[in-house]
Amino acid sequence: MKPIVLLVTAPVLFLLACQPSAENQSNDLTSAPKDSTAAVAHGQYLVNTIGCNDCHTPKIFGPNGMQLDQNLLLSGHQSGAALPAYDTVTSKSWILMYQHFTAFVGPWGTSFAGNLTPDPSGIGSWSEEQFRKALREGKFKGMDNTRPLLPPMPWENFAQLTDADIHDMFMYLKSIKPVYNVVPNPIPPVGTAQ
Repeated sequence: MKPIVLLVTAPVLFLLACQPSAENQSNDLTSAPKDSTAAVAHGQYLVNTIGCNDCHTPKIFGPNGMQLDQNLLLSGHQSGAALPAYDTVTSKSWILMYQHFTAFVGPWGTSFAGNLTPDPSGIGSWSEEQFRKALREGKFKGMDNTRPLLPPMPWENFAQLTDADIHDMFMYLKSIKPVYNVVPNPIPPVGTAQ
């Protein structure tokens, strides 16, 4: 009986020894292909947990305080929203935030959160490569020879995402309701030429 146990046990031990340890396995999801439903679900998880809605979704004020405006989900700073007056001296050393958290004033001027919906006024015409370049290199509209993404967009943090994460986020953003909204262009700091 001992030779039979050895014959069965030896191959099993060999196969176990060939498996990478949990410490050596990569967290990179590129090795595990997903169907589009799983990719979209994972993309939604990433978009929601890394804070894209914080700046890219206008807010409404309800009985529970500030909430995301689900009708304008990820559509950026609304084109018709007028910014209130602010102290230009203070803006040279402080960062001011619009009440919906979609516009920001600081030493760089005024920046507006972009439209991330699949409408042509958002990322509807973007390729996945443009989306990747925007997150990895901080390029406006993900195109070479364009201005950098402005604060407070934390693209340097998003540059650490895996290709699979970026793919899944792109898949999710392409699946949400398109919202037509042409986000205003940034405004240079007060006292500089446009």
